[in-house]
Amino acid sequence: MHKALADWFGKRGWSPFEYQRECIESYRAGRSGLVHAPTGTGKTLAVWLGPIDEYLHESGNTPHNTPAKRESAAPIRVLWITPLRALATDTVESLIEPVRDLNLPWTIEQRTGDTAASLKAKQRRQLPTALVTTPESLSLMLSYPDARSLLSTLRCIIIDEWHELLSTKRGVQTELALARLRAWNPGVRTWGLSATLGNLDEARDVLLGSGPARTDAPTITAKLPKQIHIETVLPEDVQRFPWAGHLGTNLLNPVLEAIDNAQSTLLFTNTRSQTEIWYRAIALSKPEHIAQIALHHGSLDREVRNRVEDRLREGSLRCVVCTSSLDLGVDFTPVDQVIQVGSPKGIARLLQRAGRSGHQPGVTSRVLCIPAHAFELIEFAAARRAMQARTVETRSPLSKPLDVLTQHLVTVAAGGGFEARQLYEEVRTTHAFRALSITEFRWALDFTVRGGSALGAYPQYHRLARAHDAEQPGEERYTIASDKLARHHRLAIGTIISDLAMTVRSMSGKVFGSIEESFIARLASGDRFVFAGKVLELVRVKDMTAFVRLATRRSGIVPRWQGGRTPLSTLLSDGVRTLLEEARLGTYTEPELECIRPILELQSRWSVIPAPDELLIEHTSTRHGRHTFLFPFEGRHVHEGLGLLLAHRIARTRAVSLSITVNDYGIELRSPAPLDVSEDEWRSFLSTADLLPDLLSCLNHSELARRRFRDIARIAGLIHPGYPGRSGKTNRHLQASSELFFDVFAEFDPANLLLDQARREVLEDQMEVSRLRYALEKITRSRITQIPPPHLTPLGFPLWAESLRTQHVSSETWRDRIGRMVMQLERTADREQRSGRNTTSHPARKRTLHDRG
Repeated sequence: MHKALADWFGKRGWSPFEYQRECIESYRAGRSGLVHAPTGTGKTLAVWLGPIDEYLHESGNTPHNTPAKRESAAPIRVLWITPLRALATDTVESLIEPVRDLNLPWTIEQRTGDTAASLKAKQRRQLPTALVTTPESLSLMLSYPDARSLLSTLRCIIIDEWHELLSTKRGVQTELALARLRAWNPGVRTWGLSATLGNLDEARDVLLGSGPARTDAPTITAKLPKQIHIETVLPEDVQRFPWAGHLGTNLLNPVLEAIDNAQSTLLFTNTRSQTEIWYRAIALSKPEHIAQIALHHGSLDREVRNRVEDRLREGSLRCVVCTSSLDLGVDFTPVDQVIQVGSPKGIARLLQRAGRSGHQPGVTSRVLCIPAHAFELIEFAAARRAMQARTVETRSPLSKPLDVLTQHLVTVAAGGGFEARQLYEEVRTTHAFRALSITEFRWALDFTVRGGSALGAYPQYHRLARAHDAEQPGEERYTIASDKLARHHRLAIGTIISDLAMTVRSMSGKVFGSIEESFIARLASGDRFVFAGKVLELVRVKDMTAFVRLATRRSGIVPRWQGGRTPLSTLLSDGVRTLLEEARLGTYTEPELECIRPILELQSRWSVIPAPDELLIEHTSTRHGRHTFLFPFEGRHVHEGLGLLLAHRIARTRAVSLSITVNDYGIELRSPAPLDVSEDEWRSFLSTADLLPDLLSCLNHSELARRRFRDIARIAGLIHPGYPGRSGKTNRHLQASSELFFDVFAEFDPANLLLDQARREVLEDQMEVSRLRYALEKITRSRITQIPPPHLTPLGFPLWAESLRTQHVSSETWRDRIGRMVMQLERTADREQRSGRNTTSHPARKRTLHDRG
């Protein structure tokens, strides 16, 4: 380490961690790599020290007593890519500190969608020494013809929170941009940062691609054990028939007590709807602290979120109720406690959120877990065990998303053009397109040049043009077809897709944030809803803006955002089954398991607790129909695919109408008459034979692929959401446009690879077909136990309750019906317990228990 840098540490009373020294040495040796360290242990500094150390050795550390000006500053050396715009400001502040203290002639700036136009204009002429940006802003930079010259002095690229990008199209977009930068600057080094990831070496290889950057590239892990204290609030009264969200805010009092006992708390929920509910509950219960309680989620206005983050850093807030919008990176040192409401559904997510407290080396992170459902107590216990064993989920990289490639071709064409064969080889250095065939590349090129087979008659889809200035005979050089198309493309660069949102604005002009159009469309003038912690009344809707005023009444409906439900991870699912097996054997060592012992014992009396190598199938009748419950414990997404597959295969053997309901633990098939399926038939229905053809056949009878195509069409540049400052297109308009393209391609261009991608994404993302295949293989090796319990069981009841949501209730609400059924079942269970009767002593059950030994 350079002496000036060592002195900088010494003046602070610090000593570099061993892994930080290793990062500096690897960087000085010209290597790229991946750094894996717990949250709050100095990852940012670890990768930032390398470029500083290199500059100090090269320059001799000539002191500069005044801050560097753009004209005299060192040219760009470091490009820092962050997944969130919200992290850019904090990252810049962290990077500036050692540069300022060492009097380096460096400028450090950010470039995101929030950056002022005047600063962007300056950056178009000269970039700072270090630029903090996002994948979208980087791709936008690459779309300008002078990008190569502006970035010619680049030495290092750092990708922060790489695990957040790894398994997404934004990650693929980043891979393609990195391949372009390495082609321009072959010696550039690439470093990734990650805190919670199970497949580190694979993540490193995806980041570095197949070029020279992977040579001797290390995965540097900080051997700094981070202490995490995890505690679960156990409800005093546990219903034996739980259903999703049944605990609601019943555990508000212990939450309030925990907030009172801490200096500053982040309270995480899994959905924006729950964030609004919990913020209101806390604010109404603690009106004296209303000025010290805040709300933070992705739909709130950016200025509102910035103010909350600033106050968190200052330590002036006691509690912020938030979603994943505060999961990453921002350093809130004053936070000494995290509260997690509802199961995190994944170990990595709980680990990441726990790390928001005690965000510095040597300080214990504390997280208090609040179940929203009795069975979530098992999930918290399983997550704690996994974290103690230092086990965390892997994230699988994507393969060949051609919509992203299509967008990249237009970006590179706008950025000065490309030679087709060279770009093909460059793209194939990325992990995502390492298996891209020349036929697939030619298809993508043809699609951008003339719109493929179906859109040849429409000039707006002729986005690339063959250039006539090839440097070598036989070269195929392509550029953007027109400046107008280049401007149009730059407005649509990116892969972030969400339902179209309407701006929520007061009549006086104040912006609260945005809500999905589908929610506002269901409201009439005068309807009240809860948003931004306030009860608002809808006045009118104009274009894509909902005008509101503060309501005089204190109640209103809470918006529901799409995509709020996260499925149970495979690793956490395995942990849940391990704990259930312990309960089946009568072992209740975890306090959470002991708390729900009455539920599990009732499940065992009326049915069975399934063993890890057992598929439990229950058959029950109610006045709503005949219910068949299957419990694979494979997560909501897998069960959605499995439910469709079962319905499709059962319908081929008998005339029956089936309704499907799923949750993380099981599947309900509801029918007017009993299914009466034998074990051999169940095994054929649950076979992996013809899995893909049968699933695709299911898709042909659903709208899943058509709706998925909207996102693909947007990324590929077929549809455009509108221009800034103009009335945006409605969600209905965009969906109709994408469905028109889907139908046109299906009829006139059936070989269009984007159609195949839409079907593949539904299989891989929405139904997790790889995990589904694994689940079916596991079922094949398992015993099938069919039981007709006399009543809805604790495992079956949540599925029955969820299925009622889709039914029209006449004069009674959904909660009324649920409550009435709970009372009936509780009375039945109490009578049996008092009389000592076991109503499950039927021959089928006895035979099953005997077979299990």
